[in-house]
Amino acid sequence: MAFKIYTKTGDKGTTGLFGGKRVSKDDLRIEAYGTVDELNSYLGVVHESLDHAELKDDVVIIQNWLFAFGSFLATAPGKNPGIDLPDSEASIWLEQKMDIMEADLPALKNFILPNGHIISAHTHVARCICRRAERRIVALDKAEGVENSILIFFNRLSDYLFMLARYVSFIHGAADHAWQPRKK
Repeated sequence: MAFKIYTKTGDKGTTGLFGGKRVSKDDLRIEAYGTVDELNSYLGVVHESLDHAELKDDVVIIQNWLFAFGSFLATAPGKNPGIDLPDSEASIWLEQKMDIMEADLPALKNFILPNGHIISAHTHVARCICRRAERRIVALDKAEGVENSILIFFNRLSDYLFMLARYVSFIHGAADHAWQPRKK
């Protein structure tokens, strides 16, 4: 028998968490892992746009971590999702990757516009989605508590995506565009 994607169990605005608990589809937990899913999907756009093998591999590593973090966020409090949460090594890995990219980049002296190269622009969109995911996770943390490593990871990931956007512009020969504030 084939598995059907539609279950009809959410037709009244609820969804099930791992562990069986049903919650409203606008629950803080759903908002958090739904935004992580959105980020993961948009990183798919970034991945498919990249023409740099190592960066593509790095994005896949991050996407796998996002699935794991999303699974934890989609799990009812007190239940076990059955997988390991990425540990602090994930955030350290992001820091190391940022350090490598930053070594090649000109020093940042101004705020920059989220453009440069088309892949950079996509990466900036991913960064913004990441920041929204982080805000949703912080709200969930205030209401129910969230593992601290999740908060750290999403804060670090948004920094990584900013650096990746700059790096992609750099390797494609596109310059950062400094923000030009209006002067009175």
